[in-house]
Amino acid sequence: MFNEKLTLERLNAPQENMLSHVGIEFLEIGKDYIVARMPVDKRTQQPFGLLHGGASVVLAETLGSVAAGACIDPDNYYCVGLEINANHVRGVSSGYVVGKTSPIHIGRSTQIWEIRITDEQERLVCISRITVAVLEKKK
Repeated sequence: MFNEKLTLERLNAPQENMLSHVGIEFLEIGKDYIVARMPVDKRTQQPFGLLHGGASVVLAETLGSVAAGACIDPDNYYCVGLEINANHVRGVSSGYVVGKTSPIHIGRSTQIWEIRITDEQERLVCISRITVAVLEKKK
């Protein structure tokens, strides 16, 4: 399902962007899923010491966008986010959260991905869904 360019080494290569800022690390690439984790620390906590909902959305959008981009021919197409939603179910104050994305719909012009974020005890912290548009590059 994913193109051959998708590797953990490539995803975890040092970069200066949102991923490095919040400490996102990719852990696993499966046949139709990707797993990454993010620390719950001063970079990702809100003022009361809990995981910031926006940080959960950063993890969710990262996973869904990477997965969407890995399902297209990057020489001819690119993906852009249309919508993301998130339901925050449980607070987390330390450790790591782990996100796993899997497809709901892979179409020619749109993709929909579900992202489940859990704590270290595998309890649901956030459930999110992202919709992306698949656009043709202008030549």
